[in-house]
Amino acid sequence: MTKWVDFEAIKRRVPITAVLEHYRIQGLKRSGKAHFRGRCPLHRGEGRETFHIDTAEQVFHCFSCQAGGSVLDLVMAIEGCGLRQAAEQLSSWRGVPANAAEPWPRTVKPTVTKKIESIAPLGFHLRGVDSRHPYLRVRGIQESTAIEFGVGFYSGPGLMQRRLVIPIHDEAGRLVGYCGRSLDGSEPRYKFPLRFPKSQLLFNLHRAGAKQSDVIVVEGFFDCLKVYQAGFPSVVALMGSSLYEAQCRLLVGRFRHVRLMLDGDPAGRRAMSAIAPILSAHCSTDVIQLTEGVQPDQLTDESLRQLLGRKEASQIQ
Repeated sequence: MTKWVDFEAIKRRVPITAVLEHYRIQGLKRSGKAHFRGRCPLHRGEGRETFHIDTAEQVFHCFSCQAGGSVLDLVMAIEGCGLRQAAEQLSSWRGVPANAAEPWPRTVKPTVTKKIESIAPLGFHLRGVDSRHPYLRVRGIQESTAIEFGVGFYSGPGLMQRRLVIPIHDEAGRLVGYCGRSLDGSEPRYKFPLRFPKSQLLFNLHRAGAKQSDVIVVEGFFDCLKVYQAGFPSVVALMGSSLYEAQCRLLVGRFRHVRLMLDGDPAGRRAMSAIAPILSAHCSTDVIQLTEGVQPDQLTDESLRQLLGRKEASQIQ
């Protein structure tokens, strides 16, 4: 069950210097009573003094890559995670209570049209994306699928440099961001732009919601690509193992039937147990259990067709 997090309390009680110490960010020089500057640890640029820390205001800013914000924003940028995950990490390090007792409501009425915060579309597209990169073949992604989704290796400048980039669209099909997948082992493995609101989006919803009344829900980008490629275009990814309120509203407001197929690891099993009852309160919901340790993107196209064509998936009443 997803619980409310007091983000403001965490920002007040966790000093930004604690994040610097935790990630062993060194080389910053004092330039005032509460001010430090040095090389940016996020984009690792050449500028030696582009990264600024104000310990009095508890903020940071890089004048090169334009990253900036609070202690939560810094953890999000380093880890490539969402706001909730950053808050939970800080809470675990510093012993600050993150979760309050009240959860967000399990009953999300499809008839309620609560407005989801508008996400501005990007004013640009990354150029020179290579959809024929060998990594895609290793992951079982066909070139035609990669081209259709705009997925490929990007060698240009900026936040996504030398990463496999995955374009993310809103429900109207507008490009709102990119996620970059590390191919050389560098962290974070998946990098999102600073403050990217992935909890308000479902990857591939603009295709899945076009003409279908049912949808398959998976965790990750490559799970979604593989299921789509196997002949099931109505598939969306949570971009994680949590279902947020905005995502729930997007699902129950568009689909009458949800087929939930999360990873077969312990985290995926726990997420399945938490998410299925919430969705089943508003629409027909099937749970597709994978073999222990198996993820959808590890299955062949034929295996996915056989699995998703079965009628014996357990239905949640």
